[in-house]
Amino acid sequence: MTGDRELVQIVDAAMAEAARRSGAWLACRIGCTQCCMGPFPITPLDAARLREGLEELAAHDAGRANRVRARARESMARLRREFPIDTVATVIESEEAAEDEPCPALDPGTGACDLYAARPITCRTFGPAVRARGGSIGVCELCYQGATDEQIAACEVEFDLDQEERLLERIAASTGARHDTVVAFALGRD
Repeated sequence: MTGDRELVQIVDAAMAEAARRSGAWLACRIGCTQCCMGPFPITPLDAARLREGLEELAAHDAGRANRVRARARESMARLRREFPIDTVATVIESEEAAEDEPCPALDPGTGACDLYAARPITCRTFGPAVRARGGSIGVCELCYQGATDEQIAACEVEFDLDQEERLLERIAASTGARHDTVVAFALGRD
């Protein structure tokens, strides 16, 4: 979607600065998968980006793309069994729902994201000290071990997601997609 690449560039630049400021405080590395466990809400824009990323992966590594699709279908089936009524809404509303369910984009063998370049905004902003729209600072509990509040604040980056809101409004107007989903349901449908 037009504008999504710019949004991703803005977020990625802010996160690169947060990582630079954080230095050794930042625990995020390939293989650290704590933030990849449990379904979490993603926007229709994130879902579209993930599906596009999966198609790009299929074009150059069909086997890997098929494994992502299979993990997504398996995750969908488990979530539907566990939450048979209004599955996606129930999972999104419950903070403990399926908290041990791995993200379908996570390669269980390597601990890497198979769709890293297409990952949702939530994934892009998790870990370093981030403040979005003037809210509280969000950080991963594995990062900043032993840091004071002042040290964490010195690593903080702030950005607003007004561009994301405008893109979501355009998606809603053109497709009717207005509700969040989870990665499994974004990728598990043919």
